[in-house]
Amino acid sequence: MKFSDITALASVQGPARTESERLSRRCYSVEDMRKLAAKRLPGSIFDYIEGGGEDEVSLRRNRSSFDDWSFLPKWGSVENLDLSSTLLGGPVSMPLTLAPTGGTRLFHPAGEKAVARAAQQAGVPYGLAHLSTTPMEQVSAAAPAVRRWFNIEPIGDKVELQAVLDRAAAAGYEALLVNVDCRAIGHRERDYRNGFTAPPSIKLKTVVEGALHPRWALGFLGNDAIAFPNLDAEIPDGPLSSTPDMWRTLLAGSYEPTDWDDLRDLRARWNGPIILKGVVNPNDAVLAAEIGIDAIQVSNHGGRQLDHMASPLDVLPDIVDRVEGRLEIIVDGGIRRGSDVVKAIALGADGCSIGRPYLYGLAAAGQTGVAHVLQMFQAEMTRTMMLLGVSTIQELRLEGRDLIRHRNASSTSTSAAPDAPTALKGLAEMSAP
Repeated sequence: MKFSDITALASVQGPARTESERLSRRCYSVEDMRKLAAKRLPGSIFDYIEGGGEDEVSLRRNRSSFDDWSFLPKWGSVENLDLSSTLLGGPVSMPLTLAPTGGTRLFHPAGEKAVARAAQQAGVPYGLAHLSTTPMEQVSAAAPAVRRWFNIEPIGDKVELQAVLDRAAAAGYEALLVNVDCRAIGHRERDYRNGFTAPPSIKLKTVVEGALHPRWALGFLGNDAIAFPNLDAEIPDGPLSSTPDMWRTLLAGSYEPTDWDDLRDLRARWNGPIILKGVVNPNDAVLAAEIGIDAIQVSNHGGRQLDHMASPLDVLPDIVDRVEGRLEIIVDGGIRRGSDVVKAIALGADGCSIGRPYLYGLAAAGQTGVAHVLQMFQAEMTRTMMLLGVSTIQELRLEGRDLIRHRNASSTSTSAAPDAPTALKGLAEMSAP
């Protein structure tokens, strides 16, 4: 074979000229981004992203539940394939949102600003955590066109609650993401072993890990202290700073008794959409619809709270059937591929939300890394829908249960769900996490 024959069969790539180009050649999946993030971060910081509660059974089940569902593609023409949809009455480029995550500047100095800019570029909503490390107003200024949702816990003190709501509204946040699964902080043993206590304890291995990751260390030490400027109703003035009390709030948590009456009061106070995040009990989903909640996020907090908890995908079909379209349903937990999003939509979800995947991107390459993760999800959803035989998200919702089968379903049935899985028999007796 002549050299000219070889060059005709293969092109020689020059060096990558941009970070985006380098990622496109190196990272073909979220798992690839995860591996790159693990190299860029000290082990204790990476564990903070990765860890779950106690034995991490819920964490593992979140992922494995997607493997229980198989596609049943249909034959026919796929024309003008379109991922665009709506969530909470507004447009999205694809049925995906970025979930709120605390401590984001631990992973990259650009933190929430980088995530918001990438979400704006991709045309998907961004949920800013109550325990975010950038003032909500700065996030709004960094990405004014992104659809911004603000994450809070139920607040019993109505004066404090109203002040927080007024600040979020003034900063342009259109919806509230209300955690109903944080009455206590999960027992996250990886964090305890790494010194993520209240306040954090600096161990020798932490110092060594930082020294072995100089790029991360320079970014961490060369910027404002990690602080949580959205805990109060007041806009912070001056450089951000951390205190032992602030760290205790983050890591130890503070339980304030609240109930459905507090959620009814919140509904009366907030003029925009409200999403209850952490709902897994179908009875709670029905109650949420009855009091006028706009959406629920079916979630077990990424497996970080109550261990041995049902995975969101396991309970999704039952919740969809029970609420009968009276509110929108977003699902998170274990989503690592565009095909996972397609499965959830086929089972009746209106959208999906991701946390760890975009944090991997952020840790690996800042805003460019987050953008790359979102591009991979978009490409994987497009390819999956093409191979499945559907052209639009609306078509996927209408025909989805005929296009997917659980591994426990009868081989002669196209029913989407098996008969009353044993794992769900006691679900009606569970309280919201």
